[in-house]
Amino acid sequence: METKEFEFKGLAMNGFIALFVEIAIIALSIWGLVSFANEEIGTPIFSVIGLLLACILPIGFRKLEPNEAMVMLFFGRYKGTFTQTGFYWVNFLMTSKKVSLRARNLNPDNIKVNDKTGNPIMIGQILVWKLKDTYKAMFEIDSQTMAGGGSGTAPVTVSNRMRAFESFIQVQSDAALREVAGMYAYDENEAESGELTLRSGGKEINDVLLSKLNERLTMSGLEVLEARINYLAYSPEIAAVMLRRQQAAAIISAREKIVEGAVSMVKMALDKLKDEGVVELDEERKAAMVSNLMVVLCADESAQPVVNTGSLY
Repeated sequence: METKEFEFKGLAMNGFIALFVEIAIIALSIWGLVSFANEEIGTPIFSVIGLLLACILPIGFRKLEPNEAMVMLFFGRYKGTFTQTGFYWVNFLMTSKKVSLRARNLNPDNIKVNDKTGNPIMIGQILVWKLKDTYKAMFEIDSQTMAGGGSGTAPVTVSNRMRAFESFIQVQSDAALREVAGMYAYDENEAESGELTLRSGGKEINDVLLSKLNERLTMSGLEVLEARINYLAYSPEIAAVMLRRQQAAAIISAREKIVEGAVSMVKMALDKLKDEGVVELDEERKAAMVSNLMVVLCADESAQPVVNTGSLY
């Protein structure tokens, strides 16, 4: 995505060198005041200026840990983003706003949406996101007001600022998830043959969700690294009905297998009796035998045998 961020090019001195200079200024200023008190020098003006500088210069000390950044402002004007890790001294007239560039997880609450066929479903997602463009994140969306609790004047910490970004992502992720859920049916029973569904889509659905999310977040300077659906179920009001439908479909499928096996076994029995000459059966007797065997093989309960001790004819 297009970025408006650029690197800070202003004065940035090693903090330990600056600290040594600070101590030296204080020592020289005190020596000057003591010398003036002992009438060794004529004026304490440089010592006073030195002490004033010693009080002001510490404002410029900054410390950054890995994967942190500071947005640098000079009286409200953006001067770049400082990302050098360590202890530094910068122009004390600069205002800095620290942010974290580390990856974060977001696991929003499950939401109720309608799939492509209009069925209400419960769906949830989990995201991994990070800050990509500090300029857009700080100035394209109103993150600073959100981080300050809406007042815009309260002190803003890094954690508050990152929670504001997270809140923005959560709203946009809900919208993207609703859009994606409305593009597909819940499962194969509702979809056309060969059509991708939410339950069977897997990686393809997650890729579409990731694309929709990053489209919505382009303006904010935030980026979703990974998005996946982690919860998918029918809404409670239709879950019982859909469960009965799934059970009926499973029973029908099982019955088909049972009948297919029973027909194969009956055919094998008739062929075996005929080939080995065990008994000669006319068509009527064959039909009766087939009927009895099908009842025995396809029944839910065990059949009660009836022993015939008389003649078959």
